[in-house]
Amino acid sequence: MAVTAHNLTPGLGSLVEPERMLIGGSWTPSRSGADFPVVDPGTGDVITRIPEGDATDVDAAVRAARRAFEEERWTGLSSQQRAVVLWRVSDLLEANAEELARLESLDVGMPVSVARAMLGEAVNQFRYYAGWADKIHGQVVEIGPGERRLQGITLKEPVGVAGLIVSWNAPLIGVSMKLAPALAAGCTCVVKPSEEASLTILALARLLLEAGVPEGVVNVVTGHGPVGAALAAHDDVDKVSFTGSTAVGKKIVEAAAGNLKKLSLELGGKSPVIVLPDADLDQVIQGVAVGIFWNSGQICTSGTRLFVHQDVYEDVVQGIAEYARSLKVGHGSQPGMDLGPLISQRQLDRVTGYVEGGVTAGARVVTGGSRIGDRGYFFQPTVLADVDQSMRVVREEIFGPVLGVMPFKEVAEAVAGANDTDYGLAGSVWTRDIATAHTVARKLRTGRIGINVHRAGGAQMPVGGYKQSGWGRENGVEGLEEYLETKSVITLLDR
Repeated sequence: MAVTAHNLTPGLGSLVEPERMLIGGSWTPSRSGADFPVVDPGTGDVITRIPEGDATDVDAAVRAARRAFEEERWTGLSSQQRAVVLWRVSDLLEANAEELARLESLDVGMPVSVARAMLGEAVNQFRYYAGWADKIHGQVVEIGPGERRLQGITLKEPVGVAGLIVSWNAPLIGVSMKLAPALAAGCTCVVKPSEEASLTILALARLLLEAGVPEGVVNVVTGHGPVGAALAAHDDVDKVSFTGSTAVGKKIVEAAAGNLKKLSLELGGKSPVIVLPDADLDQVIQGVAVGIFWNSGQICTSGTRLFVHQDVYEDVVQGIAEYARSLKVGHGSQPGMDLGPLISQRQLDRVTGYVEGGVTAGARVVTGGSRIGDRGYFFQPTVLADVDQSMRVVREEIFGPVLGVMPFKEVAEAVAGANDTDYGLAGSVWTRDIATAHTVARKLRTGRIGINVHRAGGAQMPVGGYKQSGWGRENGVEGLEEYLETKSVITLLDR
C-alpha cells in the first residue's frame, strides 16, 4: 500500500498544528479560546501553545464519538477492512519515524534514540492488534435437557465510547497501548493526553485520519486535570482507560461511579529487583542499571528497589554506580546522549526532595544525588545504598533516576521485603538457578516478573498491576478484552 512520508521541518514539523485539537474530524481551538504553553524540558523554553480544553470540549468530543459509534462509521466496516486501516497506521508511523521521534524528544526530553525505540513499540502495537481485528468471536454451546434443547451463542461486541487518558512519560507508546486495542475491538474514542506531553498524540491523530479512520472515531482533547475529570465523569462514556498516579486513579474510580463505566487503570509502581549470590554480576549491573535509569527513571515499571545478597552487595552497588557515572546526560536532540531531563520543574523538585529526605533518614549516596546545571530539568543518575523499608524514598514512587539498595541474607527475607509495598506492577529476579528464579517469581505479588532481565515485554505480553498498581491489563489478548462486552444469545431448537 502507498504510504505518505511527511518532510521533516525545523521546529514542530508538519504533523502538529499549534493551538488545534481534533473533535469530530475537525481541527479546532478550545471553545473558550484558552491555550497553554508547551515547554521543552531540556531548556525550560516555550516551544508552542496548545488548546486548554474544558468540560464543554469534552462533551463535544464525546458526542462526536457517540455519533460515530451509533452511525457505525467504524464497526460498519468489515473486520478485515478495519485491520487494513490499523496496519496502514503502523506504516505511516514508520514513514514518519524521524519526525515523530524528534517531536517526542522535544516534548518529553528523552534522547531521540530512545524516542525511536519507543516509536518501534508503538508500531508493534498497531500491527499486533491489526492481526486481532478479524479474530474477535464468541462460542456456540448446546444446553438444556434432551427434550428441550437450546443453542447458546456468545458474541463479543465493542464496549462503546472509550475515554483514554494517557501519561506523559512515553506518550506515543502509551496512547498506542490503549488506542490500538480499542479500535481493533470496534470502539470509538476520546483521547486526553497529558498536559505535559501532547504533541505526538496530536501528530498520531493526523496520521489516523490519513490512514482511513473515519471522522469522529478518534477525538483528542488537550488540557489539564479538569479535562480528564470531565471525561471520567461523563455519562455517555462507557469505559475509561487511565495511566498515571495511584492518587489520580482513585479519583477516576470515584468519577466513574455515576454510570458505573468500566475501568482499566495502570497506576504507580515501586518495582523490586532481587539479586541472588550466584547471579552473573556483569549481567546484573547492566540489566539493573537499564531497568532503573532508562528514560531517566520515568517509567512505571522501573526497578527502583534493589535487594542484593550480602555476599555480593558492595560489588553490585559499586558496579551500578560506575555504570551510572558513565551515562551521558544532555538535551535529547544532542547525539550520543543516554539520558535526557526530567519532564518539568515540578518533577525535578519532587525527585530532589525524595533524595534529600532519604539522605536525612540515613541513606548513603554512592553516586549522583543532585541537579545538573541550571537550565532544563536534569538530574544525576543516583544510587542510594543502605536504605530501609521505613524510608519514603523506598516506599513511595519517585519517577526519577534514583535507585535504593538494601542487603539481605536469606531469599525469604528478600521476598518479604519485595512484597512489603502498596504496589505490584513489575519486578525481576537475577540468578543462574532457574528453579529458584521461578519459585521466587511465583511468590512476588506483582503483575510482571523478569528472570535475568528487567526492562522487557512487548505487545504480546499483558502488563498491569496487583494491589494499588491498578485494575485490568494492557497488551496481549487481555488488553483487547478490556474493550469488549460479552453478550449471550439463546435459541430454542426445534425437535
